Amino acid sequence: VQLQASGGGLVQAGGSLRLSCAASESRYVMGWFRQARGKEREFVAAVNSRNSGPVYADSVKGRFTISRDNTKNTMYLQMNSLRPEDTAVYYCAAGQPIRSAYRSAEMYTAWGQGTLVTVSS
Repeated sequence: VQLQASGGGLVQAGGSLRLSCAASESRYVMGWFRQARGKEREFVAAVNSRNSGPVYADSVKGRFTISRDNTKNTMYLQMNSLRPEDTAVYYCAAGQPIRSAYRSAEMYTAWGQGTLVTVSS
């Protein structure tokens, strides 16, 4: 599967952005990870191929919403109430992890190129 992420940009703290990830097919679990400068890549959110049972990192729960539109083979990450600590390159990923392993980057076999989100204070 091929992935193409988009939608990053510069936003003030408290603002919103929506990231998109276009995929070549929709039968995989898809997720978002992020990597801030000088830090390791971390899990953000993931959802199964039926757009159900999403899993979120505690740091984004209640602020971010993951969804997918399989008619368009596209996954989204709606990010609200953004904070400076959300600044990172965001990557979309696809794979076949079981739900308990959604947070494990090594379970994803395809990655998009990343899109930069910068939140100013």
